[in-house]
Order: sequence, then C-alpha cells, then structure tokens
Amino acid sequence: MRREMVDYLTGRSETFVAETLMEEGNEDAEVLDNPTEIVSLFLDDFSGLKRNLLGRVSNWLISDRREDKIDEFVQEMEANGFWLLERRESVAEILLKNVDYKSANHCNVKFDKMEELVEHKDECNFRGLRCSSEGCRATFCAMHSEKHESACPFKLLQCEQKCPAIIMRCEMDRHCITVCPMKLMNCPFHSVGCQSAIPRCTVEQHCSEFLHDHVLQVLRVMHTDESDEDLRQQMEQIAKLPSFSQLAEAQSVRNLTWEVKDLETELKTREDELEKEKPEEPTVSDMPMQALELHE
Repeated sequence: MRREMVDYLTGRSETFVAETLMEEGNEDAEVLDNPTEIVSLFLDDFSGLKRNLLGRVSNWLISDRREDKIDEFVQEMEANGFWLLERRESVAEILLKNVDYKSANHCNVKFDKMEELVEHKDECNFRGLRCSSEGCRATFCAMHSEKHESACPFKLLQCEQKCPAIIMRCEMDRHCITVCPMKLMNCPFHSVGCQSAIPRCTVEQHCSEFLHDHVLQVLRVMHTDESDEDLRQQMEQIAKLPSFSQLAEAQSVRNLTWEVKDLETELKTREDELEKEKPEEPTVSDMPMQALELHE
C-alpha cells in the first residue's frame, strides 16, 4: 500500500504542472499553488481508489478501544521502521519540486561548479534549520526563521510584566496570572475606598506610602456619623502617636481596623491622663488674705 501510494503521488506530481497550465485558461477551474493542498488532494484521490480496502480496515477499528488500537498500530510501525523519517523527507522533496512550479517553496538555482553550490548552501534561503530553543524540535527553512522565532512556544522571553524572570513563551500566560510578582492587584484597602491597582511585590511599599489615606478611610467606615473634618483631625491626632508607623504592617481592612481602635483607646487614655495632671485653678476661698485684699 505504501509503495503504491508513493508511486501514485509521484506520478500525479509529475503531470501536475502540465495539467495546471492547461487549466489556467479556464476561468471556472480552481488552480492550486500551495504544495500542502496539492499533495492533500492527491492523497484524497488515492484514498478514493482504495475506499473498499480502507473501509474494511475502518470497520475493524470501530470499537470502544478504537483509539488504543490506532496508537498501538502506529507505535508498531515506528518500532519496525515501517517508513523512516529520512525516506518520507526524500519523497516529500520530490513531490515539492514537481508541484511547486512557481519555485516559491524550493530553490531552483543551478551552478556550474561544485564550489559555488557548496558556498550557496550556507546562505540559501531554503536551507534547513533547527530551532535552537531547548525542548523545541521544529525544523524550517531559513526564510521562515523569524516567523518561527516569533511563535516558538519554547523560546525564552523576559516576563511581559517586567519582573526579572525569564519564561518560555508557552508558560508566559500562566506565570503572569499566578506567580509573577508584578501581577497587578487591587490595594488591600480597595473595599474602603483605595482605588489603586498595584504590582503584588509593592503592596508593602504602597501600604506604607498611603498609610494616612488608609487610616482615614478606615475611620470613615468606623464612624459614619462624624464629619470628614472631625475624622481628619482624629487621624492627625492618631498620627502623632509613637506606634502610628507600625500600622503599615496591617495589610488588611480587618487588621488595620483593630489597630486603629487600639490607638484610639490609647489616645483617649492619654487625654484623660493629661486632664488629671492639669492643675486646678484656685478659688476665692483658697486665696490668702493678703492676696485677697490685693485682688479686691
């Protein structure tokens, strides 16, 4: 079957150019110029000729284990060297040269001297290249190297979100939405009013820089019946306490609320102590007689 198929494809490819030139004058005829489409058409025609045989094979494979059978069959062919890659590539080269009558996919330059041919092979746009990215097994023409480079899933790239990591293209999306330290996130105090979107690695810095704003936003939630001016004054009083800067470590609304309540309690205690330490003004009955006379 394989030998018959190769002979059929080769024969069709040898007459393809002549048939195409005849069809070009026919406006209704579809003229193909893509080698893959052309060879696929040949394969379809060959399959049509072998429809009865292929139908029997297909019926044999119809079962719950159909996919397993096909996999086993393919593995057995590979293990036995049924049609080695080198032989397939050799057939492909012959078909390509036969059907690529515009020379868009193969080099048709000829040389008189072997030295010229050898020199040309090193710079020919159709010379075969293998991808240098680890894990990629793709081969392609030199003219397509930039195209492959721009799409190779194994190419190492700088993180798209500008973190220091070097990531394979196929892993970039997963990295950016999961572990990347530069992944944008809402401020921890988004629910109380902070609308900043910040890289995950700068949360601590952001909470420190905008501590006053976050405290004020928490106070607004805690004391909804007080005016904004009163809350600002309250925040300024809290900011004077020695432990105020430690609030930056509370990177959630819940924790910051607890810390602010503790500081409010501390502030109230300090105010009460200052009020107690304040000296009382003397009354008239406490004044000495001489001071009383002077007073009069």
